Amino acid sequence: MIIPILLLDICMEIFQRACFPFLYKIKLVKRSEYVKIDRHKLQYLTAWEKFNCLYCGYANGVMHYASAIGGATEKYWCGIKHEKYNGFKDPPHHKDFIEYNDKESYKKIGE
Repeated sequence: MIIPILLLDICMEIFQRACFPFLYKIKLVKRSEYVKIDRHKLQYLTAWEKFNCLYCGYANGVMHYASAIGGATEKYWCGIKHEKYNGFKDPPHHKDFIEYNDKESYKKIGE
């Protein structure tokens, strides 16, 4: 999975650097707030465990970073929560979104 994750990382970085400041006029997502690779420094881990920690820190960080970029993009373009139904887990970034089918709040955005 390292190749697809690396490609995702590169593509998300290019996307946000091209679109956020110039087209959307929104703040860039800081990579350093999502990708943290430090557990490999722990002295009590074996070499194999350290290698796994490098991979997990990078892979999970990139996924979290990509989700933050996607969330910022979603907020820019839509900002409406999904319809409630049992079993769906709302993403954390939806907390500031307009409720599903709230026409009045949606109309206020454009004002």
